[in-house]
Amino acid sequence: MKRTDMACDFMPRDNSNNEYVRSFTVTVDGELSRKLRRPQGKYCTVECRAVRERNAVRFGEISLLLKDAIVRFVPDKARSVLVVGLGNPDMTADSLGAQTCSRLTATRALPQSKGTRISVITPNVLGVTGIESFDVVAGVAQRTKPDAVIAIDSLASAAVSRIASAFQVTDTGITPGSGVSNHRERLCRDTLGVPVISLGVPLVVYASTIIEDATGKECPEETADSVGSMIVTPKDIDLYVSDCADIISSAIQNAFLR
Repeated sequence: MKRTDMACDFMPRDNSNNEYVRSFTVTVDGELSRKLRRPQGKYCTVECRAVRERNAVRFGEISLLLKDAIVRFVPDKARSVLVVGLGNPDMTADSLGAQTCSRLTATRALPQSKGTRISVITPNVLGVTGIESFDVVAGVAQRTKPDAVIAIDSLASAAVSRIASAFQVTDTGITPGSGVSNHRERLCRDTLGVPVISLGVPLVVYASTIIEDATGKECPEETADSVGSMIVTPKDIDLYVSDCADIISSAIQNAFLR
């Protein structure tokens, strides 16, 4: 099975749909969860080539669809949310969370703020801080008691065409580092005690996946052994991450200014 964080990678592609921006939701139930090895829950995907094509005119449309998905997943009575930017801010392909958070306005400490109050943290990674991301998030959540947590991270996809072209929002939480097979403790309702909505964009792909896409066949065992866990990212990744961070931060900000 290809390595991916995207639930839609397991679903048949609808090639008859020619919409430039499209949104669809996949519900993973118990049986499907066991088959796909994905947590049960709802996975909303917004697909669009605008970032790859540098078509900034359509960014607002993507942001609006993401905002709608976030609003559906966050409890109606939520008065405060904790936004967590996962990943390593010093590695471009892994900096989506940090770049998104840097664009948000934290309103938790503003008494005159309207709507749901936002607090923001970027815990960095274990190799830099010596502290697990989960421990940082759990400690802050325990102290500030948010009604929901929104975790943002870079993802991996099993389809090269989805790189910087698919935004996934899910109510199943997220495992930090899963995109690069560096699994840590999972952020979810069971571990944090509040709903955890994860939001991410595939920005990396495994070399073995590229080989399979190019040949239409499963990567030979000897080739898979040689490329190992090699991960590939586009040469324009800095532009892609910046644009995706703009879109996601706008969606989050607008979701709670109500």
